[in-house]
Amino acid sequence: MPYPRIIAIDGPAASGKSTLAEKLAQDLDYLYFDTGVMYRAVTLAALNSLNSVDDESAVTKLAEKVDIDVMPPAIKDGRKYTVILDGSDVTWKLHEPRIDSNVSKVSAYPGVRTAMTAQQRMIGNRGNVVMVGRDIGTVVFPDAELKIYLDASAEERARRRSHEIESRGEKANYEEILESIKRRDKIDSSRVVAPLRPAEDAVIINSDGKSIDDVLLEAKRLLDQ
Repeated sequence: MPYPRIIAIDGPAASGKSTLAEKLAQDLDYLYFDTGVMYRAVTLAALNSLNSVDDESAVTKLAEKVDIDVMPPAIKDGRKYTVILDGSDVTWKLHEPRIDSNVSKVSAYPGVRTAMTAQQRMIGNRGNVVMVGRDIGTVVFPDAELKIYLDASAEERARRRSHEIESRGEKANYEEILESIKRRDKIDSSRVVAPLRPAEDAVIINSDGKSIDDVLLEAKRLLDQ
């Protein structure tokens, strides 16, 4: 039986969904498509041309005009994909602190989500893609052949994020990280457009107490059903 052309993986922040999607894409030789990079690209464009992301109307108009593409790594420099914004490779610019500080606001704008959904569908319809985000199975590709919702408690996610930060030799404040994750969950699940929730036909995998290899094995079993 052929594997699904489009695999949708959704879940809250720091649930491990990006790591799962990346490893699954590697195993299948599919494109790993973290749709969050598109909102980061819009944020970059807005900060560069508007100097702010506070004007929802202006940011939305910008999102409707920019051309964003995501493709397999074009350069072997450690990147997981290549992101092209209006013809320029911006892959490594998307994780600057100024982007981190503003992307949540941009991704909550309904008009921006509508514009990005259209571009995500164009990329996804090429097939052989593992798409990860917060509304892939519910909004972007409700007809995806396989939908996975990867969940984990806020406490587990905060522990993982703390460990990730400490592994880089930096100091991590668990309580602050936990509060930040809970705040992000509230924003994502309560927004008017495309709130974070599992699709009705998604397979829910809870990753509490599981290694990424355990979760990957569960996901791969679903491919053969």
